[in-house]
Amino acid sequence: MTDGDARGLPPGIPAIAAQRIARAEASGVATSLLSVPDQAGLDASGFVPVGEVMGCDVMHIGFRGYGGCGWGPGYFAPTQTITNRSGGYFGLAPYLDALRAGWDLALGRMLAEATALHADGIVGVRLTEENLGEDNREFVALGTAVRSLGATHLRRPFSTTLGGSDVTKLLLGGYAPAGTIVAIAIGIRHDDYRTQQATMLFAGNTEVPGYTDLVHTVRQEVRADLARRTAALGADGSILTEAMTLHIHELEVSEGHRDHIGMASLVATAVARTSTTPHRAGPRPLTVMSMDDLRRGARR
Repeated sequence: MTDGDARGLPPGIPAIAAQRIARAEASGVATSLLSVPDQAGLDASGFVPVGEVMGCDVMHIGFRGYGGCGWGPGYFAPTQTITNRSGGYFGLAPYLDALRAGWDLALGRMLAEATALHADGIVGVRLTEENLGEDNREFVALGTAVRSLGATHLRRPFSTTLGGSDVTKLLLGGYAPAGTIVAIAIGIRHDDYRTQQATMLFAGNTEVPGYTDLVHTVRQEVRADLARRTAALGADGSILTEAMTLHIHELEVSEGHRDHIGMASLVATAVARTSTTPHRAGPRPLTVMSMDDLRRGARR
């Protein structure tokens, strides 16, 4: 998922988000989540903060439509990890779609608030996911909306998980942030006979091939998902701002049918090249400094 379409602020009477934006515009006071070094770095690229922006939503996420790995009595157990791109029996597609929809809504609503503040971008985006119980999850995207001091403004604001000083370094290097990406991949691995034998009480210290295949497959799939989403934005690459997360849990689908589910995620900023010649603000730093003048002065 990406910060694609701004789907508008959440409805409500009164609309809390719309009221917050109205208060920010009326007060003339710009709030910021940026640190002092980040703000100082952002000043060098000609951006000023115009306010905090947030997008959030609560999704009810269950296992609707889940059919496990596809194994059942009378069927051969699958011998590989199954993902939504590798098998017709994949049953967690509704679960994966709900996660992507949750982030899409949060990022879209954050962008809608930035648009309402006439911002050119959102810097230092923070993403949090909170389990509210009873299969309800809250997705939150929070950042600082910024506006260019120049005469030209973007029709649609960008967003980035990078801080202010890093954004300036990126711009000086001939690149610009193109959007925030959350890549997710899920895989299912049936606990077959080999897996069960390797995890028995007295199996000893040995590799569990089924679980090795699960973690490798899910990690590979989330990297592929990141590449697809980067290309969909028309970007030239992505900068990872967080380490890859990987969670594995067990699910007993029915009597004698046990699966392990792996989920991996990546958070990144897509970047696009704006110039083939990086901009240099000032002279090049000296690799070697001559000390001759200092030595002559010391002799005198």
